[in-house]
Amino acid sequence: MKLASLRSRLLALIVMVLVIVLIPLGFLSAKHTLEEVDELSDARLAQAARTLEVLVDRIGVEHLREHRSARLLVPSVSNHPHELTVQGRTFESEVGFQVFDSDGSLLLATENLAGMPHTEAVDGAFEDTHKGKYRWRVFTLVKEDENITIRAGERYDSRNEITRALWIEHTLPLLLGLPLMAFLVGWAIRRGLMPLDQLAGALARRKPGSRAPVHLSDEPVELRPVLGALNGQIERLEEALERERRFSADVAHELRTPLASTMINLENAMASAQPDEAQTALEAARECLVSLARRTEQLLSLARLEAGAAAGPRGTVDLAALALDVVDELSPLIEAGGVELGVNLPDSLAVQGYTAALRSLLRNLLDNAFRHVPHGGHVDLSIRREGNQALIEVVDDGPGIPPERRDAMFTRFQRGLDTQGSGYGLGLSIVQRAVELHGASIRLLDGERGPGLRVVVTLPLA
Repeated sequence: MKLASLRSRLLALIVMVLVIVLIPLGFLSAKHTLEEVDELSDARLAQAARTLEVLVDRIGVEHLREHRSARLLVPSVSNHPHELTVQGRTFESEVGFQVFDSDGSLLLATENLAGMPHTEAVDGAFEDTHKGKYRWRVFTLVKEDENITIRAGERYDSRNEITRALWIEHTLPLLLGLPLMAFLVGWAIRRGLMPLDQLAGALARRKPGSRAPVHLSDEPVELRPVLGALNGQIERLEEALERERRFSADVAHELRTPLASTMINLENAMASAQPDEAQTALEAARECLVSLARRTEQLLSLARLEAGAAAGPRGTVDLAALALDVVDELSPLIEAGGVELGVNLPDSLAVQGYTAALRSLLRNLLDNAFRHVPHGGHVDLSIRREGNQALIEVVDDGPGIPPERRDAMFTRFQRGLDTQGSGYGLGLSIVQRAVELHGASIRLLDGERGPGLRVVVTLPLA
């Protein structure tokens, strides 16, 4: 059965471990104790037999043989039974002894063992035998010089009492202690997992859109990495949601104008009775649609970069080869604008990055420069290595950007103050996002030959 609750799992596992450990330990301890008790009882029997040997020597074996017909019997019941009686039992009746002659005749015995037959046990042997309804443990001591055999016996009643007492002593604590221990362990687990309840409550009380980090009073050390990761995830999630909200609003705002212009031009073309006027309106509508397509492509590119979904995994990219591909791609725009492009590239320069993001970075840097320089203007693209970094530099002789507005130009839909450019204020936002993806940096500086703009991007090498 699967336990859904973490508390139930911990409790079941801990109790199972306790049972697996404590029960075998209790069993082994009881078994070892019983063995010790048996050895002690056997040693007591042997000691009693040797004590009797000394007494027999004092009495004299010949004297015992002379009175054999009298069958000397030692009483096995005390004259003061209340002194040696517990719960109606007389312990004197549970021990006894026998002394046999060499021919097996009984010389001396206690009353309770008088009827136990002689056996051919060797000297120092222990044996179990029955007399009536009782089972006895007997030790045999053979005196070869006197030709007599001494046997000391003990009923198993007392040993069984000790055995039962030991089993109760070892099992009762387990039977009573395990449920109590399970209850205490369950309480301890609830107390120990209380920070998880506090964390669940803190998350349940959070308001939608809140970016406040989650904190717990007296948070355990083990939960600190979880809280750190959780707060980081909440922050990233809120940032992603905020980007989505801004992007949706920006898309709606930016696409509304070209769509409205297209509709107006189409309506004018349909309403016009003059072919020339209709053709002009259709051409204007087509330009609006071309503008809309380009703006949509830039918005999609920005969305992919902001989501971090660059094409493919990060790998080794040759910046020089990539820059040549981008220049070839933009050659129609260069020719149409009458722009002179200077290129200074190494044979090869490798960086670790996303090919699609770096392509977008180079394309937007050059596209911005081409659209903001006047007809016949000049744009320089250079890529070089400086230490362990790669520098991408794009310089144009356009109107440039005032220093106080350069930080704001990375915001989406922010355009320069010149009227010559036909951009939408997305180029530098796309460039900045690509720079962030690569842990690089970007700077907007003054042109090297007077007016203009110099953009410098620094990337770590492969």
